[in-house]
Amino acid sequence: MSTQQAHQQPAGKEGSRALVYAVSIIAALGGLLFGYDTGVISGALLFIGDEFHLDPLSEGVVVSSLLIGAMAGAIACGPLADKIGRRLSITGAATIFAIGAVVAALAPSVGTLITARVILGIAVGAASVLVPLFIAEAAPPATRGKLVSFNQLMITIGILVAYLTNAAFAYDGGWRWMFGLALIPSAALGIGMLFLPETPRWLVEKGRIEEAKAVLLRLRGPRIAAVELADIQQTKSAEQHKSTLRDLAKPWVRPALIAGIGVSVIGQASGINTVIYYAPTIFNATGLGPAAAILATAGVGAVNVVMTLVGMSLVDRVGRRLLLMIGFAIMTVSLLVLGLVLLPNPLPASAGWIAIICVAVYIAAFAVSVGVVVFVLPSELYPLSIRGSAMSATLLCNWGMNFVVSLTFLSLFNGLGKSPVFWLYAVVCALGWLFAVKLVPETKGRSLEEIESWLRSKENTAS
Repeated sequence: MSTQQAHQQPAGKEGSRALVYAVSIIAALGGLLFGYDTGVISGALLFIGDEFHLDPLSEGVVVSSLLIGAMAGAIACGPLADKIGRRLSITGAATIFAIGAVVAALAPSVGTLITARVILGIAVGAASVLVPLFIAEAAPPATRGKLVSFNQLMITIGILVAYLTNAAFAYDGGWRWMFGLALIPSAALGIGMLFLPETPRWLVEKGRIEEAKAVLLRLRGPRIAAVELADIQQTKSAEQHKSTLRDLAKPWVRPALIAGIGVSVIGQASGINTVIYYAPTIFNATGLGPAAAILATAGVGAVNVVMTLVGMSLVDRVGRRLLLMIGFAIMTVSLLVLGLVLLPNPLPASAGWIAIICVAVYIAAFAVSVGVVVFVLPSELYPLSIRGSAMSATLLCNWGMNFVVSLTFLSLFNGLGKSPVFWLYAVVCALGWLFAVKLVPETKGRSLEEIESWLRSKENTAS
């Protein structure tokens, strides 16, 4: 009996569903910190610039330094997680979050603040790899997509909390409090991880079978645990040698890497973070005043959270591939319309409100599809022995594209013009739809071992 069949059988004495959800929610605090530390700078920068007398270039360095740290954190933490474990690695990331929050809050100079942002970026990059990896290896197949999506939900909540925190402290320019409050969820994540078990799959990989069995009994109950443990051991025994980073280049691993990295890169290249970061700029360009632009941005943040909840409810029912196809199609249309709205000169009086609707639809489509799948799919597809390293490679590409798009948006916006830049992103979304149709496999309801077995079955034909 496979793990999938075991989960579909009538339940006897089941494992603790509460423990599975506790694992997902506590680990996903890393996602909340991810969202908070990427979103808080939008409000803090208004006051940092005045206090430290920053020019536009220096402001850009303060913002983008987090992305540089994120790339470093993403590439370093995967191999470390394969070596010392997922649980201990996340605890380490929580410690780095706390250090970065304190240093940023107390920064006496812009140089120290940039250093703090790099430190925070390392933790953000690490969390982007480790949290979905940890949840995916602990979750049952039937609800794995929804549980891994807690990470994306917490990212969107973190961004919204950052916007609200910025508003709360804006009256007296309290940017230090904006950064310092991240210490609270950092402590909650670090302490919470001390009470969670290591993932059974990593324990089997390290030969700690009895510990893996004990964890599975707690997560699944005796009936399902026995079948799942046997599947994990069988997958482990299929390995012919000690895995290295060179295994990422093997032909049978290639379809997984293409799908995982491709979705991450195209998702970022679609312009999602530029729309989130520069939404007030976009709305201002349509003639809305600053107050209306900021209010509209908060509304977009709320849409992001709500539609992520919708995506979580759909990902295990509709499937990853179909969600991507629907999401990219709607994103393409909304960006095309947004470009048309911004084309006339002068703009019609209704342009501002139509732009808000287009951006809201675009954000909603992303949140319900790409935003959920971008973390779920890689955490499922990659083989056990190199899962951490493969996730690192994927999130390195993700953060790298994020950096490129964020760095070039304003130049494109001012150089190409408002309409062409959004049409360019629309073309990327259309390519994303084609990519989902041709190269993304469906993983809904399949155990991690079944997915790996499917990949290995292609080894002879691929090599």
